[in-house]
Amino acid sequence: MKNLKPISLVLILLTVVFTSCNKNKVAPELPPQSAFVTDFSDFNDNAKNIADTTMTNWGHSAINVGVWNVIISVGLAVPVASYVEAVKNHPAEYQGDNTWLWSYSFNAGTATFTAELYGVLKSETVEWEMYISKSGEYEHFLWYSGVSNLDNKHGTWTLYNKPSDPTELLGIEWNRATDSTGNIKYTNIVPNGPENGGYIFYGNDNNSDLNAYYNIYNKGEDNLIQIEWSQTYQNGRVKDVKKFGDDLWHCWDETHYDVDCN
Repeated sequence: MKNLKPISLVLILLTVVFTSCNKNKVAPELPPQSAFVTDFSDFNDNAKNIADTTMTNWGHSAINVGVWNVIISVGLAVPVASYVEAVKNHPAEYQGDNTWLWSYSFNAGTATFTAELYGVLKSETVEWEMYISKSGEYEHFLWYSGVSNLDNKHGTWTLYNKPSDPTELLGIEWNRATDSTGNIKYTNIVPNGPENGGYIFYGNDNNSDLNAYYNIYNKGEDNLIQIEWSQTYQNGRVKDVKKFGDDLWHCWDETHYDVDCN
């Protein structure tokens, strides 16, 4: 019986140490919302302006940006809402083995979902997996996964279609230079899909008057649309060989009306 006392003491000490170590674990930082969701608001306008023949250049740009806005904001409403909610500072619980879990509820439209976001800390990266459940319909569906650098300057995501068809849908690659500048690329990765390889690439910086851009590649038509604009003044330009029949820039002013390019 005397020998049990030292053993019991050791076990108690180990438990205290293990618990203390777990409490001192710090969860990895989530990538910013801009690493998942793009702000399309500069090209959100009413149908009247898009149809206005004196706003052809801006309107053509808005239509093509709008297609991807619908794909990402509407078609991917549930995963987008889940990540927007994730970055709202929900607490993470340590699961052991360098793994953390963020668990919370969120709304998309009128429906309520449960999210379980796992972050696994590696030597230089964090691996992410987002599982989403909807009561009475599906449980623990892996809707997207990804990898990010520890400094949150670069990362990738892979999004899957839906619980009834869990095929790959969209690949995301993002880079961040500062809190307000960087780029993000959404690529169609539907297996054997006619638009597989099509993409929209958004970026911004503060080193030019036209400080933001979209490159939109339509795989089916093998056509690249280039758009550049000022986020401050809203003037910009577009280049689209298929639309305009030339390789020239076509410009608009601060009120979206067509103007000659300088």
